[in-house]
Amino acid sequence: MNIWARFRDNAVLYLGILVLVYMLAPIAVIAIFSFNDPTGRFNFEWVGFTTDYWTGAFDNEEINNSLLLSIRLAFFTSLGATLLGTLIALALVRYEFLGRKAANLLIVIPIATPEVVIGASLLSMFLIYGINLGFTTLLIAHIMFSISFAVIVVRSRLIGFDRRLEEASADLGASPLTTFFKVTLPLLVPGIAGALMLTFALSVDDFVISNFNAGSNVTFPLYIFGANQRGIPVQVNVIATMLFAVTVIAMTFVIIQQRRAEKMADRRADDDNKATVSVPI
Repeated sequence: MNIWARFRDNAVLYLGILVLVYMLAPIAVIAIFSFNDPTGRFNFEWVGFTTDYWTGAFDNEEINNSLLLSIRLAFFTSLGATLLGTLIALALVRYEFLGRKAANLLIVIPIATPEVVIGASLLSMFLIYGINLGFTTLLIAHIMFSISFAVIVVRSRLIGFDRRLEEASADLGASPLTTFFKVTLPLLVPGIAGALMLTFALSVDDFVISNFNAGSNVTFPLYIFGANQRGIPVQVNVIATMLFAVTVIAMTFVIIQQRRAEKMADRRADDDNKATVSVPI
């Protein structure tokens, strides 16, 4: 009876742990098999422990070329999507204009639309306008489906933004441009950093849309798909583990920065309240 009561009281916690295990188990398998020493082409059965593939992680030229292409594509995608997403988020949160509600709806549609539909639609558009498939079409496609995520991340930061700080800057004589760069932008940095990280990860991970619009370019996910027919090299597991570790470190850094910003905002609010109370009436 006590066991059932304890389970009932902590059911949400136990369910959350199970979900995390379910989500992280495949990543753990990839990391473990990056130390495997397979006898054949396929790395599906554990044979023996080795670190040779970690020391020679970048010996395969095909993997290196596809990885560098994915990183370059993700870099420019994150910059373009975050820049446009930040501007769109500012417009949606700060300004009233005709079609604002429709714009909020249209921002969500790419997230809910299957990637097969987006990829095929973009391919049709490029063919209709006679645009040759290559890095440019890949970049356009990746920025297009990443903008929505950038808007949502930055907009969530803007919604909790204390507008009194901007008003105080204006009262002290700062111009709108100075207020933006000295007050607004620094407070938006955690949201912008989160949007950069998220769009970078989405671009590196994408397969379906890239498969439609890559042309002769081979990104890292496309290389893995092609190599699956003849046996995926163990170096792929090594690089995938490295990418996951870098992503975790980067997201941890962003979370720490966000918590610091929230603590600073709470501290400023407490100081303002104390100053208000201490002022004699």
